[in-house]
Amino acid sequence: MDPSSLAVHIAQIAEKYVVDVTGEVAHQLEPGDVALERPKKVEFGDWATSVAMKLAKPLGQSPREIAEVLADRLGDIDGVSAVEIAGPGFLNITLDKAALGETAREVLSRGVAYGHSDTLLGHTINLEFVSANPTGPLHIGHTRWAALGDSLARVLRAAGAEVTSEFYINDAGSQMDLFGESVLATALGRDLPEEGYPGEYVQALGATVLAQYPGLADMDHDEALVCARECAYREQLAAVRRSLELFNVHFDVWFSERQLHVVATPEGTSLVDQSVDRLREGGHVFDHEGAVWVRTTDFGDDKDRVIRRANGVYTYFAADAAYYLSKKDRGFEKKIYLLGADHHGYVHRLKALAGAAGDDPEHHIEILIGQLVSINGEKLSKRSGNIIELDELREWLGTDALRYSLSRSPADSPLTLEPDVLLAKTNDNPVFYVQYAHARTHQVGRNADAVGIDSSGFHAGDLVEPSEAELLTALADYPRVVAQAAELREPHRVARYLEDLAGSYHRWYDACRVTPKGDDPIESVHHSRRVLNDATGQVLANGLELLGVSAPERM
Repeated sequence: MDPSSLAVHIAQIAEKYVVDVTGEVAHQLEPGDVALERPKKVEFGDWATSVAMKLAKPLGQSPREIAEVLADRLGDIDGVSAVEIAGPGFLNITLDKAALGETAREVLSRGVAYGHSDTLLGHTINLEFVSANPTGPLHIGHTRWAALGDSLARVLRAAGAEVTSEFYINDAGSQMDLFGESVLATALGRDLPEEGYPGEYVQALGATVLAQYPGLADMDHDEALVCARECAYREQLAAVRRSLELFNVHFDVWFSERQLHVVATPEGTSLVDQSVDRLREGGHVFDHEGAVWVRTTDFGDDKDRVIRRANGVYTYFAADAAYYLSKKDRGFEKKIYLLGADHHGYVHRLKALAGAAGDDPEHHIEILIGQLVSINGEKLSKRSGNIIELDELREWLGTDALRYSLSRSPADSPLTLEPDVLLAKTNDNPVFYVQYAHARTHQVGRNADAVGIDSSGFHAGDLVEPSEAELLTALADYPRVVAQAAELREPHRVARYLEDLAGSYHRWYDACRVTPKGDDPIESVHHSRRVLNDATGQVLANGLELLGVSAPERM
């Protein structure tokens, strides 16, 4: 009996009670409407639900009165051993130990697929994150969005969604010309232009450009600028890709902004040109004083937006519109944008853009805003001059510690990393604590192999100790945690779950032996505990995989 199955039973019983009281199916209860929580104390049972309190108002009855009826009916379910009413109407549910013990066998049966579900089956999602300008190394802010975005993609896929992770390359516009001018200046030994890009990496790019174009100094300025800009762009984008791959972050699509401006039709139009026409067809475009506007206030924006100025030059909003329409044309039902803390102003305009494009702003687009991250005792990059680079962070703290620590807090919470903690091999280091639990399950497995204890002869009824019930309940909760993390777009829930699971495992390890002492005989319970041990290791590995973190077998 796992939480999903229990929720189905509770929903069905509650719905039947509504029919009994009202004579009609007035409340279509779904399993997702049943909130299951793990009680704070083991003696309160395995699961608690407030469904009786939820039904009280629509039925005009007291929660306690409803709870009494539901408790009797829940007690008749196979796998439920006891139901008690607490407080104003909470239901505390205790599962049959044998039914709960079957969780361990189910985990091993499903293996790496345990925790996966069809919660979001049929959802087609484009998830865009990082999307840095290719004018410099990725910095600490990009590092957080990379960790969160990639973990979110993994969690969404585990919940059954079809996800395309996408990096939008901001490779058009004035910043690219300024980047090219900066590289050209260093290549020719000249002063940087005003507000040019500083740092040793620019000097290195200048040297690369000069090596590829030894006659650079003899070219006219425009030709030299194009050579410098395009060469440096290729080199820097390749460096960004390498940085992300080394950080275990993989993108399905690298979308160049330049694609939006390419003239690709017989009529001589680009995707940006076409976006204006398409929005106009929807009735949300108007002309005023020679400029073209989108009436985004129709969809909650604080002001209407200019998409093409009176001089015929497109604004950034035009590229945003063309890009959104590209995602729509590629068949993505849901477009999720993960943006940095300085992009709050984009929320209303992007939602309004979705509405103007004929989508539902409340359904087809989501904008997640991540907050800033800092480091105690931070080290500014010598190579970049004024930022902390992803590569240097990774080399300093390690991919696992960095990815885990960046994924274990909500995206909308400011975060400060503590290097001393992340580098320590102690229980104060969350990633070490979880990885050590996983490594311990493998050590226990190796010890069991040495004396001939395997997973055969498993009997769920052997697992009756309190610490075993706690551990089994935690394992049974994993699919619910993953599904909830996907639905709420909160991968940090997986990390926090893993820490709780590791704690339950360590307590079980201290209380229960998989291998007998000395010359004591090997009994059925030892084989059953071996299964529980291995199941815990499987769930820890599955959860770490969703966070892009390794699961070492030895530490």
